[in-house]
Amino acid sequence: MINLVALPCLCVDVFDGTNEMYAGGEALNFAAHASRFKEINVSLIGAVGQDSYADCIMDSISGKKIDVSHIRVEKGKVTANNRTYLTPDGDRYYKEDSWAGDIVDKMILNRNELEVVKKSDIVFVHFWAGCFKQIIELKKNSNFKLAVDFVEYRDFEDMEKYAPYVDYFMISGEERLLPKFEEFSKKYKGLFNMSLADKGSVTYDNGEKYIVPATVVKEIIDTTGCGDSYHAGFVCSHMINGDIYEAMVVGTEFATETLSHYGGF
Repeated sequence: MINLVALPCLCVDVFDGTNEMYAGGEALNFAAHASRFKEINVSLIGAVGQDSYADCIMDSISGKKIDVSHIRVEKGKVTANNRTYLTPDGDRYYKEDSWAGDIVDKMILNRNELEVVKKSDIVFVHFWAGCFKQIIELKKNSNFKLAVDFVEYRDFEDMEKYAPYVDYFMISGEERLLPKFEEFSKKYKGLFNMSLADKGSVTYDNGEKYIVPATVVKEIIDTTGCGDSYHAGFVCSHMINGDIYEAMVVGTEFATETLSHYGGF
């Protein structure tokens, strides 16, 4: 079995106009999809308050094979939540005051949580996490594989500082950025994966390029969590069988399924 830890973003997307709540966040979405693999033991590290948002999160994964024993329950704090807006085409967008997530943005891992991370086989974290640099420092002297979602960050000079420590280096990007990923792949050992929305995805490994087209979707309901589901399928499949192309195909299948419903899973 492969021991996987996803952290720290657990949140609730509250859809404007209906106030429907869907549990989400990069770590939660990733963990939910990773739990579909029988070869993977999935654990979450994060923090929630004592409110209806926390109930929504815990209920959403109650039937999944996910260890939630490392999720903090913090009195007096509000569970991370995001007011989400949708275009007529199903694309999500946010406003300046949409996000209320200090409980995860400012989360610093304690000694016990760092030990859980250290003993894992694979760790998933997003670049904006408050504990990101803790994970990088731990990685320098540990054997776990590290998967990082850099989302839409574009400061490649800054990103390159972390490239030596990242095994799965992932962003949502545009084709014009591919040469930079190819350059990184020739200098560092990790897999450099870029999701290109309806243009599919590209992965570079030691300068070699792998391309998988997107699946045609007749009706897109909601793009929320699409990238997270792709990353889970890609990382977990590759951890299990080591085949880059197959991992990209699995990631594409997961992302396609996510487009067919509201919420990340």
